[in-house]
Amino acid sequence: MTSTPAKAQQYRALGLSTFAFTLCFAVWTIFSIIGIRISEELALSDTQLGLLMATPILTGSISRLFLGIWTDRYGGRWVFGILMLTTSACVYLLTFATTYAMMLVGALGVGLAGGAFIVGVAYTAAWFEPAKQGTALGIFGAGNVGSAVTNFGAPFLLVAFGWEKTAQIYATVLAIMGIAFLLLAKTDPLAEQRQNAEQKSFAEQMAPLRELRVWRFALYYFFVFGAFVALALWLPHYLIGVYGLDIKAAGMIAALYTIPASLFRILGGWLSDRYGARRVMYWTFIASAVCTFLLSYPPTRYVVHGIEGDIHFTLAMSLPMFVVLTFILGFFMSLGKAAVYKHIPVYYPMHVGAVGGVVGMIGGIGGFILPLTFGVLNDITGIWQSCFMLMFAIVAAALAWMHYAIRKAERVEWAAQTEQTDLPELASPQLFYPMNRHPAADAAMRKSNQHG
Repeated sequence: MTSTPAKAQQYRALGLSTFAFTLCFAVWTIFSIIGIRISEELALSDTQLGLLMATPILTGSISRLFLGIWTDRYGGRWVFGILMLTTSACVYLLTFATTYAMMLVGALGVGLAGGAFIVGVAYTAAWFEPAKQGTALGIFGAGNVGSAVTNFGAPFLLVAFGWEKTAQIYATVLAIMGIAFLLLAKTDPLAEQRQNAEQKSFAEQMAPLRELRVWRFALYYFFVFGAFVALALWLPHYLIGVYGLDIKAAGMIAALYTIPASLFRILGGWLSDRYGARRVMYWTFIASAVCTFLLSYPPTRYVVHGIEGDIHFTLAMSLPMFVVLTFILGFFMSLGKAAVYKHIPVYYPMHVGAVGGVVGMIGGIGGFILPLTFGVLNDITGIWQSCFMLMFAIVAAALAWMHYAIRKAERVEWAAQTEQTDLPELASPQLFYPMNRHPAADAAMRKSNQHG
């Protein structure tokens, strides 16, 4: 970016893209509510319900790859507007489905709404200078709150009008927003550079994907976003099955998870700008590992053979404690989502769509695989908490790989007597700098080596 756009232009672009993404995300997760009613009508198993919930996530994930490339080429205004109009038509057509197979086909079309994320990331990042991109993308990413809109509002529409009318209302609102975006949004300031990028071949556009770092970011996003989407879809069903709630109560409690997992993404963007994305990822993974470990413990009855007879007691997660832990989990996952995408425009400013599309695709695939796996685990193990067991394994693996990669990079830096971290702002001696190093001691050591 050769010059910074006026603040009014920046706010206009950010506000439009954030609101549009919120509506798209609400549509993307619509099966978390209407899927329960469809499951009752068609007598689906948990595995079949999991597949129905996950199918839109698959389309939204895969579409991010080519939507990101198209956004790099043609700009977010046209791609975003046309995407919303196309998705609204698919949502409306879903209401004519009468069999499970037809529902799955319709869900593929609904899933296009999920591709809006990478379009909005590329469009929003183009309006802001690098020092403010983390905060701007955090605000945009707060559009994830669309899942809370669905969890909170769709149950009332469902009870009042039925699932078909609910889907039609969603389709109408999204179509109106698509037209408004085409009319009100402006062409982003990177349009001229994009014209040059059009001359590059597909292989050149995808060249950054050869770097292992990109795929490490993708694993992070597989958890912080993929698991978020999966849990947002699964929670109403989980709450009904474990705690015996009705669909309206389950939807409102699920919203207590999805709201912080969305809105606090803004804070995550600011923290990534202020303290560094790597440090925020440490906070995210450690807190998430603790939460998922506690949530994965199934209700258990114990018998202790005491001196005067058996002592019986039960350990089980109460509903209030469950709500608190999922709120905390959602909070830290929101920080992590912003931190992952803080890296991309810094490393790949002219490849935000391509690289961000792949990272978003892998994260979205997590949102497809995990709900389906949750249902399979339920059917195989018969344990509701098995979904959190799987999430704990994923976050533990991501934390281990991240720490190993950071330590490996540090050893190279020490040998070269240089300070090169993933992002420049991470060199400050703040929390988790990096884990057990002391900058003053490092400087003294380098000085000693230079004079030795």
